[in-house]
Amino acid sequence: MVTMKDVADHAGVSIATVSFVVNDTKPVTPATRERIETSMAELGYRRNAVARALASRRTRILALAYPVLERPLSTASVEFFTSAAAAASARGYHLVIWPVSNDGRELAELVGQRLVDGVLLMEVQLDDPRVEVLERSATPFALIGRTRDVTGICHVDIDFEATLHHAIDHLTDLGHRHLALVLGGKGERGYRTYGPFVRTAAAFEQAQIERDIHGRTVEVTWSDDPESLARQVFGEEGTDGPTAALVLNDHTALRLVTGARRTGRRVPGDVSILGLSAAPETGSLSDPPLTLMRAPGPELGHLGAEALIRMLEAEDPLPPRLVPCTFEAGGTTAPPPR
Repeated sequence: MVTMKDVADHAGVSIATVSFVVNDTKPVTPATRERIETSMAELGYRRNAVARALASRRTRILALAYPVLERPLSTASVEFFTSAAAAASARGYHLVIWPVSNDGRELAELVGQRLVDGVLLMEVQLDDPRVEVLERSATPFALIGRTRDVTGICHVDIDFEATLHHAIDHLTDLGHRHLALVLGGKGERGYRTYGPFVRTAAAFEQAQIERDIHGRTVEVTWSDDPESLARQVFGEEGTDGPTAALVLNDHTALRLVTGARRTGRRVPGDVSILGLSAAPETGSLSDPPLTLMRAPGPELGHLGAEALIRMLEAEDPLPPRLVPCTFEAGGTTAPPPR
């Protein structure tokens, strides 16, 4: 087994200097650090993560808190995870997912054990109890999302307002004037204060005032079967309902495509369906492929992790960022029937 002494002898430095590099406890000149790391690689030396954490009082572990039991994982969420993990790894950190609830109690227990250096929050509520827990415990944190008041809080998020207006532009350019906004998760805890839903619904209401469109917001549950979902959104067959739907959840959008067809509607011949904030892979899961606004998961996952790490490393803070989704053409939107 290769030891620190072996590395020190190979690099021509003291054991203490090797320890400074391994445990990141004291500054070492770049040239010396490079020589030591080269020796470690050539000899096959492996850092002891536990010893390093004890020496530096840091674990170099970041937690991504996601309420898995309250909100179904989407393909877009996985993009956030993988991007944040890659960004953390590039900076010498490890990212782990904590499936904690949104009420803050589990999070309080976990941060109290000092297992992680910082926390990245997802699925943010307007008045999120987890933020208070982290502030009270003095745990460094950043948000992928926004609370009602983000003054002084490190955050990045999707620009839901810009995303919605871009999606409406696409549908109105096709000739649609009667639209439905579909929000999933009705009845779930925190549904009424879930940031993405609240901001998108508010932007949809404002768009109806400012633009020549008629719209209605339809709230559905995760358990609604496809046929029931289609009837709630488009009405009974033969009725004068919306000709297009904007759906803020990729699972719900896919079920709506299925439900529309099962209830006798052609997609996109009779009705158009557009997914808001979806992963690009989602498009290929429906027939025809879903037209969607691609969630900036890779960008925001990276930015969220980088913002937190800059805080931990006492570097210049990353300014708050709002990133809109981008349009990806599919086969579920077309002009409304004449």
